[in-house]
Amino acid sequence: MGSVLKSESRDGVLLLTLDRPEARNAVNAELRAALSAAMREFAADDRHRVVIVTGAGDKAFCAGADLKELAGRGTGQPPPDYFAEFGPDDFIEKPVITAVNGAAYAGGFRLAQFGDICLAAESASFAISEAKWSRGAPWAAPLTRMLPRRVLAELLLTAQPISARRAYEVGLVNEVLPQAELLPRAWAIAETIAKNAPLSVRASKWLMRVGAEAGVSATASIGAELFRHVYDSEDAREGPRAFREGRRPEWKGR
Repeated sequence: MGSVLKSESRDGVLLLTLDRPEARNAVNAELRAALSAAMREFAADDRHRVVIVTGAGDKAFCAGADLKELAGRGTGQPPPDYFAEFGPDDFIEKPVITAVNGAAYAGGFRLAQFGDICLAAESASFAISEAKWSRGAPWAAPLTRMLPRRVLAELLLTAQPISARRAYEVGLVNEVLPQAELLPRAWAIAETIAKNAPLSVRASKWLMRVGAEAGVSATASIGAELFRHVYDSEDAREGPRAFREGRRPEWKGR
């Protein structure tokens, strides 16, 4: 993966660690390219069913874009593919867990937000800090559905951080944990998901995706079609058969 992004693989789970602790794991061109490549590989790789994203050290998950690097490039709106780490429309069919080990600011907040499940260390904090430096946060659009309006206004307009506990209270974070328990808990959740039927898991992600943008009736209709492919699969026959025989299912993903 290179010197700025570390990887580890275990039992169908991929761990990616942003590894620029001296720069608070800020995303420079090298890290952005490495993370984009790693996520594309994960999306296409049947060996891994879940990915965990975390940061090196205990100070920062990710401080966002490397402003020192940006200062050397001049101003201007980022190109359309600037935030391409998770695909052109910020969607990957397979589950993503973000383990926020410290400060998640600006683009780092965005990385944390991308997780289907987000865990945070007790020392973590979250900020949409772009307004402090005359930057923009179009990536915050999904937060208009995830957060109450006044909570989002506080984050966007003050550009000040909120604690991990506050993030949990407003629904941004699933669990808040001691630093030493963060990655073990992320691994445990990821391994639980990885044992489930991959077609069901992927259809469930699509259901959540559709539900975020469509009404309940439309989502139910599309969901029926999504899961029709699951019910027609070889795995759908394997599940009940394994239950009857008292063994763990052997999923084929088809």
